Order: sequence, then structure tokens, then C-alpha cells
Amino acid sequence: MAAPLDQALCLLVSIFHKYSGKDGDKNTLSKKELKELIQKELTIGPKLNDAEIQGLMADLDRDKDSKVNFQEYCTFLAAMAMIYNEALNS
Repeated sequence: MAAPLDQALCLLVSIFHKYSGKDGDKNTLSKKELKELIQKELTIGPKLNDAEIQGLMADLDRDKDSKVNFQEYCTFLAAMAMIYNEALNS
């Protein structure tokens, strides 16, 4: 049986691939795919409006290609982990 952290990492990767490729490139998330991922996989997702998700996309899309690649997705996950850490330790 895999260790809990192994399982968590595999889940993070599988969630990326669950949504990537619906609009073409299986290695990136389009704006639409990112929005769907956020709204379905994060508790806060349904509370975010389109402008907030658009701003998040702009922040994540470091290479400005209008897509979120896996590295940019990992940056997002790291930022979310830091937010959760702050919330859990305050």
C-alpha cells in the first residue's frame, strides 16, 4: 500500500489530467478546464466568480500562452497549501 503522501501526490496529478485535454492539449489546462477544476475540486470554487477565476488564470499563466501547464498548476497547489497552512495554524 502506498504511503499517504504518495497517495496525495498521485491524486493531485490525476486531478490535473482529469481536466486537461478536454479542449485539446492533454498537457495543459485551458481557461475553461481550469475553471471546471476549481469549481468541482475545491470547496471555495463555487464561491469564486468569473472575474476572480480569470485573475487567477492570469496569475498562474506565467508564460502567457493562455494555458496552465503542469508546472504552473504545481505553483497553484503550493500557494493553496500555504493558504491552508495559515488557516489551520491560526
